[in-house]
Amino acid sequence: MPYPVDYGGVFDLFYKLEALQQQGIAIHLHCFDYGRGKQPELDKYCASVHYYKRNRYKLFASLPHIVESRNNEALFENLLKDEHPILMEGIHCTAVVNDGRFKNRQCFVRLHNVEFEYYRDLAKAATSFLKKLYYKREAALLKKYEHRIANKASFFSVTEKDADTYRQIFYCRNILHLPLFLPPWKVTATSGMGSYCLYQGDLSVDANITMVEWLVKKVFSEIDVSFKIAGKDPPPALIKLVNDYENIQLIAAPSENKMQELIAKAHINIIPSFSNTGIKLKLLNALFNGKHCIVNNNTVEGTGFEHLCHIADTTEHLKGLVAQLYYQPFREDEVQARKIILEHHFNNEANARRLIDMIFKN
Repeated sequence: MPYPVDYGGVFDLFYKLEALQQQGIAIHLHCFDYGRGKQPELDKYCASVHYYKRNRYKLFASLPHIVESRNNEALFENLLKDEHPILMEGIHCTAVVNDGRFKNRQCFVRLHNVEFEYYRDLAKAATSFLKKLYYKREAALLKKYEHRIANKASFFSVTEKDADTYRQIFYCRNILHLPLFLPPWKVTATSGMGSYCLYQGDLSVDANITMVEWLVKKVFSEIDVSFKIAGKDPPPALIKLVNDYENIQLIAAPSENKMQELIAKAHINIIPSFSNTGIKLKLLNALFNGKHCIVNNNTVEGTGFEHLCHIADTTEHLKGLVAQLYYQPFREDEVQARKIILEHHFNNEANARRLIDMIFKN
């Protein structure tokens, strides 16, 4: 469900609805409700909204769980009531392309990332044996599944790298890169000095917990500068770890406004990633609204924003960059470079027109 817009995965979905409606497109939204209930806000952008329950208990089907749990006959029957093009959000919602009743229907898939790679990386970062086993199985199923459907629909990727992966690994013949749809952000980053280094993310997610533990033990604890870690639902063990260091502060469950303030006031936003597929919303948020950004190659590879960041792939290189940049003002020419690149690339109006042309002139 694309509302509330309270985590990275739904930004593209929600702001795409708004942008398409502004171009005169009537949207019939079909979405899965995870317990949030009906959202009247969606009625502002859609001609109709239909809600379905996801069957999370379909655990051992031949399809990947993220697909099988959304394999819903009520959804299919509603889709068969008209002949409109179908835009599926993520591999998660693509069960429809396997149903013969839709073989002559125009079908499009918005890739959020290359799912088998994403789940493979989740398995590497998982600390629980059962989670690691689940992610490994899902990654194997997803690789077979993505190969099987790669030419059953037209695809739109969020990065050029993901499009190239689909062409090279799955021999996909019809895939194009379409940038993310974002809030009406303008580059608000300012030149000068900030006050601390910041890592931010959902601290209930295994990959982020593992990343924070590494940063605290190998980087933050060994440099005499101020670090802040911000995110929702940090586990008690992580809170205890951070409390052992005077130069590190953990801010649990900051409000949206507080998080934006933290990003803006940081001198360095530190954004490494275990996964090199898709695009990280927290990277974009920091580029639009923060100062220096230190990332690893996984974070920026294939995004086109490599030269807007400082890249470190080893612990020693990361520590060296932090020590260097912490006393180096963020320059006005760096602000202007971001404005030129980001505000042109993430133009919801222009990208909505591109999407409409792709669908209705296909």
